[in-house]
Amino acid sequence: MIYTRLKDLREDHDYTQQQLADMLFINRRTYSSYETGVAGLPVEILSKLADIYDVSTDYILGRTDNTEMNR
Repeated sequence: MIYTRLKDLREDHDYTQQQLADMLFINRRTYSSYETGVAGLPVEILSKLADIYDVSTDYILGRTDNTEMNR
């Protein structure tokens, strides 16, 4: 679920993997490995992605279908 959400969010925002990698200050291959499930997603990257997409980390993790962040 998490990997599908990462790709869907990226595509919904019209970002390339390279653009996301640049925003996260990581290599594109590293980002791709998160999206495909080859590598685990570090907490700091998860947090940054939630900020970039303005969604909760629970949404990215597939724990909820609600994209709203509780503030």
